[in-house]
Amino acid sequence: MKILHTDKSQRMELLRGNEYFDTMPDSLLEQICGHMQLREYERGEVFFWEDDPCDGLYIVRQGSAKIYRVSPQGRQYIVRVLQEGDTFAEVPAFDGGANPVNVEALENCLIWVVDGETLRGLVLSHPQFAQKVLENFGKMLRGMVRQVSEMAFYQVTHRLARLISELPPDEMGAASLMTQEQMAARLGTVREVVARSLKELERSGAIQVENRRIRIVDQAAFRQWMN
Repeated sequence: MKILHTDKSQRMELLRGNEYFDTMPDSLLEQICGHMQLREYERGEVFFWEDDPCDGLYIVRQGSAKIYRVSPQGRQYIVRVLQEGDTFAEVPAFDGGANPVNVEALENCLIWVVDGETLRGLVLSHPQFAQKVLENFGKMLRGMVRQVSEMAFYQVTHRLARLISELPPDEMGAASLMTQEQMAARLGTVREVVARSLKELERSGAIQVENRRIRIVDQAAFRQWMN
């Protein structure tokens, strides 16, 4: 990890565009500017481990990373894949506790970090900021409930179809194919189950897999799997 030099204008631009700070007055943002830094991480580098103390609120400026946990048996479950503009580590940043997850760079990343102690002070002194934090925590909680519900109520093949629908398409309309291990980690299962589910989607005529690319060939059949 390397800390990069930044100026006030870069920091202000970041804060004005972030969902936690976009309604805050410039006078307040200027105070926050003195309590943040831009870090550079290389691909494969871990930002922090589970149970590490938290530095603050992390915001992705460039690159992508994965939030994950590891089971007692050593199996990895990817909670979320982070992209440019995403914010993470909210829970430990605002409650002052340890990090509940691991985060690793999937490629070279530039990450803003806003000091956690500064943020907790803002919650106490600025009700408008506290309200923004509550609103964003509400969105996060709803998302987690939806994620847990999918794991509880949907079979892997249905969840795999939903995952495929979220993958970015290329210029030919095919989705980028992650490895089966990566898909399994996203879905909370194992590679063998993902392989069987892909075959099931193919046999139904919903998709076609070729050269590590997935193409949806029957939208109606694919929507049935998603629903």
